[in-house]
Amino acid sequence: MNAHQDTLFPRTPRLDTTDPDALRATLRDYFHATFSRYEQLFEVLACEEAWYRKPIALRHPLIFYFGHTATFFVNKLLLAGLISERLDPRLESMFAVGVDEMSWDDLNEANYDWPTVQTVRDYRNRVRGMVDRVIREAPLTTPIHWSHPWWSIVMGIEHERIHLETSSVLIRQSRLDFVRTHPAWAPCRDSAEAPANSLLPVSGGRTVLGRLRDDPIYGWDNEYETREAEVTGFEASRLLVSNREYLAFVDDGGYRNDAWWDDEGRGWRDFRLQAGIDHPEFWVRAADGWHLRVMLEEVPMPWNWPVETNCHEARAFCRWKSAQTGRPVRLPTEDEWYRLYDVAGLQDIADDAKAHANLHLDHWASSCPVDRHAHGDFFDVVGNVWQWTETPIYPFAGFEVHPIYDDFSTPTFDARHNLIKGGSWISCGNEATRASRYAFRRHFFQHAGFRYVISDAPATAPNVYYESDRQLSEYAEFHYGDEYFGVPNFPKALADIAIEAMGGRPARRALDLGCATGRASFELARHFDHVTGVDFSARFINAGVHLAEQGEFRYTLADEGELVSYKTRRLSDLGLSAVRDKVDFMQGDACNLKAVLTGYDLILAANLIDRLYEPAAFLKAVHERLNVGGLLMISSPYTWLEEHTKREEWLGGYKKDGESWTTLDGLKAVLGTHFRMLGAPRDVPFVIRETRRKFQHTLAEVTLWERVR
Repeated sequence: MNAHQDTLFPRTPRLDTTDPDALRATLRDYFHATFSRYEQLFEVLACEEAWYRKPIALRHPLIFYFGHTATFFVNKLLLAGLISERLDPRLESMFAVGVDEMSWDDLNEANYDWPTVQTVRDYRNRVRGMVDRVIREAPLTTPIHWSHPWWSIVMGIEHERIHLETSSVLIRQSRLDFVRTHPAWAPCRDSAEAPANSLLPVSGGRTVLGRLRDDPIYGWDNEYETREAEVTGFEASRLLVSNREYLAFVDDGGYRNDAWWDDEGRGWRDFRLQAGIDHPEFWVRAADGWHLRVMLEEVPMPWNWPVETNCHEARAFCRWKSAQTGRPVRLPTEDEWYRLYDVAGLQDIADDAKAHANLHLDHWASSCPVDRHAHGDFFDVVGNVWQWTETPIYPFAGFEVHPIYDDFSTPTFDARHNLIKGGSWISCGNEATRASRYAFRRHFFQHAGFRYVISDAPATAPNVYYESDRQLSEYAEFHYGDEYFGVPNFPKALADIAIEAMGGRPARRALDLGCATGRASFELARHFDHVTGVDFSARFINAGVHLAEQGEFRYTLADEGELVSYKTRRLSDLGLSAVRDKVDFMQGDACNLKAVLTGYDLILAANLIDRLYEPAAFLKAVHERLNVGGLLMISSPYTWLEEHTKREEWLGGYKKDGESWTTLDGLKAVLGTHFRMLGAPRDVPFVIRETRRKFQHTLAEVTLWERVR
């Protein structure tokens, strides 16, 4: 809040009130306050060109963002069923999709037939009236929750608050003659020499990340579910790194010394050096020394304000600092930031009082001195600027994509987007809450700086990657996913048959040949002391290895065309966590197995033989891998195809001496020397999901063979 304002910018509201009329009034105020404040931001643009000239090559011009947040309301309310038709299809097509700054050297210029500013103002007025009417008139039952139609209204408001911040960064990157000062966006004027930074201990302990499903305020999809983390004690800088503290790195040639930059950071740094830039984005060299570009003006450098950098610069500073001090300096992890928050005794800001932090537009439209807001023994644990962490954003266990905004988080689960924590002076609504989780590409500029920590513990993070290989994803779903059309899980069904057949036989070691992504291997480990899974495909093997090591696997599942679902499968959900240490995986060719793969009490060859280039050779030698008295289990739909197996190598499925020769006939002929068949063959069905509406339903014939000699 600036000095001329006498009311606080509304906080993100509780959605669990039992009074629908009161909640309508709260949301109506929240909507109009946000919509008006966003429009007020664009009042700083000084000329028409400012609307249409890109502030940076990687973003749309500001006219897009002026229309985008309004279009978002239309799109989401349509999906939620709160409105039935569009207001302006042409504008809503143009303003629907923004730009994720995915590449710092992508300079392609796109040509758009942008509308006039007045056209967009008129459109925003129509959207304002539409949303207001929905809030006043649409049926409302309380509370509002994740699957409630009104969730879309709060989503639209919180989305506009995010763009209030991101648009302010773009305005800050616009030419100075494109903007003008404004009483509602006045910066802090306190500037002095910077205080010396120091390190303070942060005790180790447990911290809890995430947001419960019944939390009474709005959250984005990546915030839900929780994760408990045990954090090792560490030291943290008492203050955010100030402009003065960072100047030492600049003056020491930090931008030109390769030693401080990793490969990704060096690529970005080199791109900047080609343009003659060897300093932070918002620093300006002037005749009388360094200046700082705040949102609407340049001011003499406030050395006691936090430096603002991207993640690459923050990391480079830490490496330089580590070399200077001989200590392991790095950025904090997300877990460590939460531990610092807890140790500082912080809570989410109050609804009825100014934040004791430079947060939520309660103070200035800029940063302020790094020693202004104390939080326990530290300063600026929240507020002033966002703080870069070492942690790439990842989904919590149980993560679900919200059905009406399926690309909010998932594009960032790529190990390239690092989390920022704590919020900046303009972070408001959901952004200003403890549970918020926002991440940007490491070259991205935001109102973001950093503090550093010293710790011998490595900066590790859970897996962030979703496998997108279509065949691998289909097999992961086949093995670990949902059951379809009432057909039980096939790998588990095979393992159950094998375990039952073992009876009282020794159960020391089992071999799962053609294990694919490994479900049967884990299921067999319920009974056997150790199971080895072997598959020709390294891609499939890696999925099994990942599950054994991490206990979970993430993949995208084709739904329709380019649309996908995001799945996380966990061994714990299948009751298999306890057997992870009993399973190993290796790549191998069933027709040419390594000598070490021998001495087994069970060999499972699931849907394998009709995919081998020499199935008879495999079957003639398989007894050498199996203990006498051990069992060989074969399943197959007998789908012989020349693309996998030459016609002359087929075990069956053709006429022989004028009679039908089946694969079962071939199995008996080849295996009869060393095996006897136990019981009759049985059919076991399986279903493979290809898309949401396309499935393969197949019957595999299962036979069991005991090695007798």
